[in-house]
Amino acid sequence: MNKSLILVVEDDTSVKNLITTTLKAHDYHYLVAPDGAAAILEASSHNPDIVLLDLGLPDMDGVEVIQKIRTWSNMPIIVISARSEDTDKIDALDAGADDYLTKPFSVEELLARLRVTQRRLMMTQYESPVEASTFTNGQLRIDYAAGCAYLNDEELHLTPIEYKLLCLLSKNVGKVLTHTFITQNIWGSSWDNDIASLRVFMAALRKKIEKEPGAPQYIQTHIGVGYRMLRVE
Repeated sequence: MNKSLILVVEDDTSVKNLITTTLKAHDYHYLVAPDGAAAILEASSHNPDIVLLDLGLPDMDGVEVIQKIRTWSNMPIIVISARSEDTDKIDALDAGADDYLTKPFSVEELLARLRVTQRRLMMTQYESPVEASTFTNGQLRIDYAAGCAYLNDEELHLTPIEYKLLCLLSKNVGKVLTHTFITQNIWGSSWDNDIASLRVFMAALRKKIEKEPGAPQYIQTHIGVGYRMLRVE
């Protein structure tokens, strides 16, 4: 029996039924909230393992729900939304969402995202502090033990996925990492949506670490291939 508790925040009955039927068929426990206020109440009362969140809620924008939850919890939040513009994705990810699925989505992809999120949770719980170290590259510093990154000695406010991407690139500094390699390490899969999301995350990450995102100093794009972190003197 799957012990994970999923909070489903969705006001569209057909989508809600699809998600809850899928969760039930795969032995997930779940709660349902039809709007933002109910979502915040359920999240604070039951502390679910994962939140599946629609952005277009009747009482408030889903981004506001993310922001409120992030004031007291790092519980994984997977956005499921019909909004497909990069700006919408960036707003949700910057607010603290861990992942973003665009409607319409396949049941298989939803389940894959849940499995990857569960694996990340388990890795976080059992991560050994002995492996901790610090990475420095130019004015960029990453404290793996503390889970923090700094630029010019000022802490960067990164989403969980942005931080994981930064760590992956830093641990392979100088190497070109393919889209497939990155998405496999971040999401555990290489769906088309993963590569599209990767571009959004990279754009958001560059805004935070590059003086000129259009002329990046730290992260180089290899068009059609992937990304590489450059060694900065």
